[in-house]
Amino acid sequence: MKRSAGLLFLLASTLLALAQTAAEVEIIAEPHHHLVLQNKYVRVFKVEVDPKGATLMHFHRHDYVYVNLGAGEISNEVQGKPPARIKLQDGEVQFSAGNFAHLVRDLAATPFRNLTIEFMQDEQAHRTPPPKWDEERGLDILSGGTREILFVKDGIRVAETELQPGAVIPKHHHAGPHLVVAVTDFDLRSDEVGKGPSEIVLKSGEVRWFPGGYTHTVTNAGNSAKFVTLEFH
Repeated sequence: MKRSAGLLFLLASTLLALAQTAAEVEIIAEPHHHLVLQNKYVRVFKVEVDPKGATLMHFHRHDYVYVNLGAGEISNEVQGKPPARIKLQDGEVQFSAGNFAHLVRDLAATPFRNLTIEFMQDEQAHRTPPPKWDEERGLDILSGGTREILFVKDGIRVAETELQPGAVIPKHHHAGPHLVVAVTDFDLRSDEVGKGPSEIVLKSGEVRWFPGGYTHTVTNAGNSAKFVTLEFH
């Protein structure tokens, strides 16, 4: 009887493990993750989970940054670990190292929304330390706003900018490309040297990729604006 019970327990454990493995999906196949931008530097997913809903167990093969859209509370259930209850602030930005599987359960009465930005060149960055930035932490007080460098991970500099109406970011140069993530709706005017003005209008949760190699001044032409930038060498 003991041997039979042991065999039944082993069989049940094996079936459970197989069921869990079958439930795991790649992030691109997880139905709450919607791919909105992809290039050789990043892969950007817009994540939306209904109140009390949950994602499937899915893999993160790459390091990534997430930008939370709206306050919330989730259960982060990493495979092989106890669930972690986490409260999130609107606009919160965090880095997570890849190579794990998890699911996210929305514990709040409001939808869980974020932008998950995978670093597609993280393996190369791990093998060869990327070049350093001139500034890797710091807070700049602007005319009517602030720009704070939050952190540098895998050679990518992540900063948060807040601008009041009419605020100006003085003339600056973008040697490499960068990604802009809108935390709030905004309407900015970019005055690029040698080209003149252009308008940058984004809604909360939208992203835009900008190539490098230009110098410009930015003016907030609308209401208060908040956005996150990821800069690449």
